[in-house]
Amino acid sequence: METKSPVSFLAHVARLPQKGMPVVIEAGVKERAALSAAHGLLEVKNYRADLLVTPWKRHGVKVSGNVRADIVQECVVTLDPIENHIDEVVEGVFLPEDSKLGRQGFDGGGEIVLDAEGPDSPETYAGDTIDVGAFAEEFFGLGIDPYPRKAGAIVEAESEPAVEGPLQEKLRQLKLKS
Repeated sequence: METKSPVSFLAHVARLPQKGMPVVIEAGVKERAALSAAHGLLEVKNYRADLLVTPWKRHGVKVSGNVRADIVQECVVTLDPIENHIDEVVEGVFLPEDSKLGRQGFDGGGEIVLDAEGPDSPETYAGDTIDVGAFAEEFFGLGIDPYPRKAGAIVEAESEPAVEGPLQEKLRQLKLKS
C-alpha cells in the first residue's frame, strides 16, 4: 500500500473542461510538518502548487504548472540551518491504463519517441482521478538540494595522517620490497 502524500489532491479527470481545471494547493501547518518529515528537512515554511489539469489528445490528461516552497535544511558541513527556495516547473502527461496509445507505445506495437531533454514519458492512471498533489510533491522533492552547504563553509583536511593499521603496514612493506 502506498503512503498518501501530505499534499494529496484528487482531480476528477473524467469530464475536464476544454480550457482545463485550475488547482491550487497550499499546505497548512500539519501538511508542512509532514512534508518536512518525509523529505528530511528541518522545516517547510510555505508550500504552494499552482497547477492546470487539461485534456490531452483523446483520453489523456496533462498536468502543468509550478510548485514553490521555502524550506530550511541542515548544512552538510556545519549542521547549521540554511534557508532555500524551491521553484520547480511541473509538467506531465497521464494516460488511462487501457489507453490504446499507452499500450502501443509501451508494449512494442507502436512507438513513443522520447527526448532526453524533453518531457518524461506518459504515466498511467486507473479510474477517473489523478492525485495531482502527489505528482506536484515529486517535483518539490526534485527541487531540494541534496547537499546544502552554508556560504563559506569548508571541510578542513586532517593535518596529521591517521594511525597506520595492519593493512597499511603490510602494503608499506610490500612497497619497500619492490
